[in-house]
Amino acid sequence: MRITQATLEHLDLLTPLFVKYREFYGALPFPDSSRAFLEKRLRRKESVIYLALPDDDDKRLLGFCQLYPSFSSLSLKRVWILNDIYVAEDARRQLVADNLMRAAKKMAKETHAVRLRVSTSSNNNVAQKTYESMGFREDSEFKNYVLPISED
Repeated sequence: MRITQATLEHLDLLTPLFVKYREFYGALPFPDSSRAFLEKRLRRKESVIYLALPDDDDKRLLGFCQLYPSFSSLSLKRVWILNDIYVAEDARRQLVADNLMRAAKKMAKETHAVRLRVSTSSNNNVAQKTYESMGFREDSEFKNYVLPISED
């Protein structure tokens, strides 16, 4: 397995798995909008996306993760948000997520980030165990809140 940073040339490979990721979390597929969203992020350099590919096959995607930049006013440093991570069903239990997170951690170190942040659904025990095995700790200092913004 090899990990590579996504470029615009990877959109056709990435989009179907990104759509499956969205469906996993209950979102409607919207493949055209999903592709446009990914293209915009990559073109504007608003996210970093890592792809996990088999050593011998450039046309099969095992998994991906997408990170968004943020900053900490308290530490005066960069923070990376590991916003999306997904492994294809037929590639699970092959350490794909671990390898993607190692690449994310390496990039965070190279960009002098103070930390990586990740969130997952409260019932996704597999993801929680994976994050903890990689060194993530549950945040006990801050409680997070969400304010939905409606379009009315």
